[in-house]
Amino acid sequence: MAENSREPAQTSPVDSADAAWVSLPAPFPPDVLNQYCRDIEALFRVNPYFFFDEWRQTGPDAFHAEFENQSSQTRQMLDLRVTQGPGRGMTVTYNGGIKKRTVFTIEPTPEGSRMIITDDYDLLPAAERERRQSEVDKSLKAWAESLRLYFLRLKRWSWLPGWRWYLRRVWIPMKPSARRIVWLIYLITVAEFFFFLFVLLIYLIEQKN
Repeated sequence: MAENSREPAQTSPVDSADAAWVSLPAPFPPDVLNQYCRDIEALFRVNPYFFFDEWRQTGPDAFHAEFENQSSQTRQMLDLRVTQGPGRGMTVTYNGGIKKRTVFTIEPTPEGSRMIITDDYDLLPAAERERRQSEVDKSLKAWAESLRLYFLRLKRWSWLPGWRWYLRRVWIPMKPSARRIVWLIYLITVAEFFFFLFVLLIYLIEQKN
């Protein structure tokens, strides 16, 4: 499960006087996880509170995004720039909003990797940050949990032909609400299939008696 912290007594993973962070396990070695994280659009779209109206690339490592953050009930129009580091991770800096940057740190673990997502708010003067407290992104823990499940699905089902294509080209671009509906339909379909097998089994047993 994802774990998060914003306790003053704890040390921020990055050099910042005002940061929130969350960690999650990933079932890939650091180098493989780094490759998946290079698709920065997929990382952001996985967030279940981000409803995107637009995402477009404006340069080799630059993007423009317009979306509603339903965790803070705010609309965002941001220009993002992605740089590699620290280590195998990456840093997304913002032009717009109250965040300075989001840092993705990747560390090796015996089971694969651990990713730490840090939102750095050390951009504006303290008084202005306090005044705009309502704009703070409250989706960080939910984002990490959704990424954890996304990485698990990649690991577990990538042997299926077309699975990675489906995730990236069909599932990821959906609105979060549409993704939830799709998974619910899948669950209902699977339940109906097993119910059919159960009824068929009963029928076959009765036919033999």
